[in-house]
Amino acid sequence: MAEAARLGAPVHPLLQRRSGWGLLVVVTIVHLLAADELVSNRFGEGDAPRDMPRIEVAFVRELQQAAPPEAAPPPAPKRSERALPTLAERPQAPASAPIAAPPPPPPVVAAVESPAAATPPASEPPRSVTVAELPPAVNAASDPPSPPTAAAPAAVEASAAVAATAASAPAVPAASFEWPPSTQLSYIVDGYFRGPLPGEAVVEWLRSGSRYQVHLKVSVGGGAMKRRASSEGELTDRGLQPRRFDGEQGGLFMRTRRWSQQFGPERIVLGDGSELDALPGVQDEASQFVQLTWLFTTRPELLQTGRTIEIPLMINRRLDRWTYDIVERQTLNLPFGEVPVYYIKPRRDARPGTMVAEVWIAPTLQYLPARIRIRQDESSYADMTLERAPMQAGEPVRR
Repeated sequence: MAEAARLGAPVHPLLQRRSGWGLLVVVTIVHLLAADELVSNRFGEGDAPRDMPRIEVAFVRELQQAAPPEAAPPPAPKRSERALPTLAERPQAPASAPIAAPPPPPPVVAAVESPAAATPPASEPPRSVTVAELPPAVNAASDPPSPPTAAAPAAVEASAAVAATAASAPAVPAASFEWPPSTQLSYIVDGYFRGPLPGEAVVEWLRSGSRYQVHLKVSVGGGAMKRRASSEGELTDRGLQPRRFDGEQGGLFMRTRRWSQQFGPERIVLGDGSELDALPGVQDEASQFVQLTWLFTTRPELLQTGRTIEIPLMINRRLDRWTYDIVERQTLNLPFGEVPVYYIKPRRDARPGTMVAEVWIAPTLQYLPARIRIRQDESSYADMTLERAPMQAGEPVRR
């Protein structure tokens, strides 16, 4: 105290007495206890789940910004590719046989593409999109052709000829989606809960074969409050399919609380044994960020200002359909350079105190979140911004 006075630093009158320092400690403890009570109200006690076996990887390279690949539409079939087989391909009659009248030509509509049969121009996707209703990102095998019927033998013959000609044409490889390698994103945190709470956060995306994990760790106030969230599940042609979610929160003067969720095909089981009906495409609070990465990587045309995305989310003890608005394009000035992003904001639930996450998706960083802001209300939040370029791994270490 004397040193602070000697250097001319302002000292609050209360802190010049020991009682002032005692008051400061009491106020700090009260704030932490209030946060502890807030956690209990939002998440409940639940059962402490066993630790999730972690996918072990080594992060070896820095992700550099690069223009995202454009999704090119498949080329339209050329008119020549739809031509009927030549007469030389038809069996010839023996020379000694009487000359027979040639068969009638197939209907013209089978040889010449009519306006009704032409491929319609690609229409703009609807402004509001429900992720669960989108078609799979991986092309499925074509349906087998219908068996021929006796109703129109000429049309069936012509259709078979067209299919045979198309099959002989060189195949155009379809663009396939590759999940990004295991990635570690490190953030600095500008938090606020009844006072500034700086900190740090790490999000890790890990995968091994068709299995994935997402781990989120946030620490603010020098460890005064810590939060962890982990999601585990399967990689599918419709994105992430969570199987298990674990949450944990605690810190200085706070009891550590854990909660869990088990995701089944039809039911979600909470840590206390209660169950909820599952929704197609449901995500948890950790997997939602990578699900957005998958969505915009496979369908970049949806990442446009003014569009709306709907995702079923299981957060806390509630399962709701969350609506995200793509608000605007921005540029973030990060320590490793300028990064163009799209600001995506969920529509706040009418229920007071609902935790929401605003996301800034960076197309030049493999559509990963360059910034995440988790809000409890207008005065309680954790604003996470990348402090360095993401680090990525090679092949996962299998146990």
